[in-house]
Amino acid sequence: MNDGLDYLIARVAMKDRDAFSELYRLTSPKLFGICLRLMKRRMDAEDALQEIFMKIWHRAGQFSGVNASAMAWLCAIARYHCIDLIRLHAPVSTPLDVAMDQADTSHDPEQIAINSSEGRRIDRCMEALEAKRAKAVRQAYVEGLSYQELASAFDVPLNTMRTWLRRSLLTLRECLDR
Repeated sequence: MNDGLDYLIARVAMKDRDAFSELYRLTSPKLFGICLRLMKRRMDAEDALQEIFMKIWHRAGQFSGVNASAMAWLCAIARYHCIDLIRLHAPVSTPLDVAMDQADTSHDPEQIAINSSEGRRIDRCMEALEAKRAKAVRQAYVEGLSYQELASAFDVPLNTMRTWLRRSLLTLRECLDR
């Protein structure tokens, strides 16, 4: 078949319409498969196939058969044409909602500095609390332990734990307000 395709391409280079029709009949199913795989939509693949055969009509004289088989040459034309179409129709920029989802807003230098400063202030105020109460505050408000879990962990009555946490938060608020 390859020798036949070489011959048909040579005839197409001489603008032989019958050879072009035969080349289309023999190769269009394979080339259409390439177009469909790359373009995804049947209508786009059909349009691309027509454009590809126009390129083949105009470029048939460039085929030498030395570097590639006729079918490989035809497939390369189809593949590169489809890739060019995909690139041409690709959005120039990312839609705003997608860009916002991908943006990393957590690394704003000013916010990092503020958070770091606030973190140091909180740490300083936590050091002013009794060690057991500071640990209870961390476990309650950072780790999410319940009052009951904390009361059990510190072996104190539930109301005592509530009092510890309430008084510790008041002490922290006073410290942070200074």
